Amino acid sequence: MNELPENQTVSRQINEAVQGRIITKVCNATKLHKNTFWFGDPLTYEKLLTGKRIVSSESFGMYVDILMEEGTKISFGDGTNLRHGVITQKMPANYQLLLTLDNNTYLVFTVGMFGAIAAYNGIYDDPYYQKSANSISPLSDDFNNAYFDSLFTQNKPALPVKLFLAAEQRIPGLGNGVLQDILFNAGIHPKRQLNTLTDTEKSVLFQSIKRTLKTMTSLGGRDTETDLFGNKGGYKTILSRKTSGDLCPQCGSRIVKEAFMGGGAVYYCPDCQKIQP
Repeated sequence: MNELPENQTVSRQINEAVQGRIITKVCNATKLHKNTFWFGDPLTYEKLLTGKRIVSSESFGMYVDILMEEGTKISFGDGTNLRHGVITQKMPANYQLLLTLDNNTYLVFTVGMFGAIAAYNGIYDDPYYQKSANSISPLSDDFNNAYFDSLFTQNKPALPVKLFLAAEQRIPGLGNGVLQDILFNAGIHPKRQLNTLTDTEKSVLFQSIKRTLKTMTSLGGRDTETDLFGNKGGYKTILSRKTSGDLCPQCGSRIVKEAFMGGGAVYYCPDCQKIQP
């Protein structure tokens, strides 16, 4: 699933590839998906979007916005993928939304396990979107040590580090995917409790969040995910489904995969990331 680095990449690519283009046709879903979360009635999107010029795109947290004329927007995230392609006789067959543009190209939205797609004027009042939009990005200078410390004080001392970082969108855009390398680079086991972290470890974790996400973003996202054109990101993951069972590049131990409290798998090196402090 795309997270902050991939969403930043897709937003940048939208600005490069389709800025100034006009939507010529809106095609509604060819495949119903019960876990597509629409805003309003998607059957009204044709009237709302047809003829609109794409002005720009921006991204924050788990969401990407496409901004158009007259205050119209498309917001998508949480498992929704966007692809850009050239119109040919062989077009995508299954999708939740497809937009053709005035330069013989298209944008197609597809949803995996679940995803949000919203076309609207005004305010998108979804609470997850609002939280992403109004939180401080870890890529921002405002995401500093003082802000990070304040997040610690708002949570139970026995909370596992994985849940602290990736649950409830405390840090929007930081999910279970990017979490793995952040914790590896910090040398912290995902099951460690907050109250076991020393001040030094908290500082190292803060620096790892900043550096790891910045690197992932600068390289166009992770190699486990794809961009606007279907290309994999340039950041090679250390811990992910691609490296499960491989040897740790730091110490040579075998990388472990485990289920974690119904919240997705965790990957870690048992020697570089000790469960006991």
